[in-house]
Amino acid sequence: MCLIWSVYIVSTFSKNEPVRLTKTSIDNAPLPEHGQTFLRDNLLKGFGLRITANGTKSFIIEKRINGRVRRQTVARFGVLTCEQARKRAQILLGQIAEGQDPIANKKRQQAAQITLNQAFHEFKQIRKNLAPKTLKGYTKSVEAYFSGWQHRPITDITKRMVLDKHRVLGETRGEATANSAMRHLRSILNVAQNTHEDHQGRSILPVNPVSILNQNRAWFKEERRRTTIKAHELNAWYAAVQSLKSDEYVMTASVVADFLAFILFTGLRFSEAQTLKWADVDLIDRSMLIRKTKNGKPLALPLCDFHVSLLTMRRAMALNEYVFPDRDGVRHLVEPKRQLKHVRETSGVYFTVHDLRRTFATTATTLGISTYLIKRLLNHTLGNDVTEGYVGDSIEYLREPMQRVSDFLMMQCGIEKAVNVTPVNERPLAEAEA
Repeated sequence: MCLIWSVYIVSTFSKNEPVRLTKTSIDNAPLPEHGQTFLRDNLLKGFGLRITANGTKSFIIEKRINGRVRRQTVARFGVLTCEQARKRAQILLGQIAEGQDPIANKKRQQAAQITLNQAFHEFKQIRKNLAPKTLKGYTKSVEAYFSGWQHRPITDITKRMVLDKHRVLGETRGEATANSAMRHLRSILNVAQNTHEDHQGRSILPVNPVSILNQNRAWFKEERRRTTIKAHELNAWYAAVQSLKSDEYVMTASVVADFLAFILFTGLRFSEAQTLKWADVDLIDRSMLIRKTKNGKPLALPLCDFHVSLLTMRRAMALNEYVFPDRDGVRHLVEPKRQLKHVRETSGVYFTVHDLRRTFATTATTLGISTYLIKRLLNHTLGNDVTEGYVGDSIEYLREPMQRVSDFLMMQCGIEKAVNVTPVNERPLAEAEA
């Protein structure tokens, strides 16, 4: 039988004289006009009945615990007889007399039953702003790497279990995957640790078991990927990218070619370029706004000659609201695995899409552009840099460094200076979709 506790101040107690609780006395008890009223039993002190205005009648016990008067529901009237409820109340009152706290006991029991699956569900409700890709990573960790722990209470997950699981994942899935899975577990348990407390306000999870990896310095060492496309490789790479436009799937391949070039010349992340919409591109003002970014802060960037030329041509072939649409013109471009393979094989340059962003950053560094400006261009966190408060949201001071990077990359890619193209910003999208 579920026991439900509630706390009330002493002034809410009924001042009615105790009566023997029987079916007859309970049936004849009047309902309060509002709120609730109480009948006390004259046979067992601390045993009574709560009656609410809507007619609900429940057997209760009432006792002062640690200076606070508490009431606990024993059972609904009708579920147990008066004698059955009185016997159960006597047991509970006896536990209190022995110094036990049923509230604390119940909370501990409930806490012990919170499983990893339940903790992950709560985590998703609390961390609602997680990017879809990030959430997908968490889900994979829970379902694939901690599948045997999903229905286990989180209080049963020990430091030893964490160490062993981390080691096994490192051996079977790779060290980077093992670290990532444990970071996901740590975050989920951190939220549970901060959310669930006992009656004294103490966390049900005094220590996050993943902390053992820090204590034992057991995290696998990860070499951060720093690969870029070298300057002397850019010509062959760009030629291979442009060769996509002769692909049998002309529309898709052409979009991918422009997509890859655009990332190289802007330093955007894959998802930032992928979800860019025409509504956030201003070819007249020569600027664009990236709304969905990794750090959650919108990024406004200037557009240079190369960008404007590429986007003007793309705008003339617009299929939907996205700058880089998918083949069917229904949504944005998805990961172009086949085209990436073609570029790698044709150019002899192995690269990932994120390498293009690193190449942009490396080029900016090579040109002597300040760290501050590079961070602004890449939308990296600036920390407590007070300069940010003076420049505000203006993008004009980014135009010159962006143009310098663009000019250098054009030279290395073997691209001649683009002829000025009249922007088609005024062309209605509906016309493009017709």
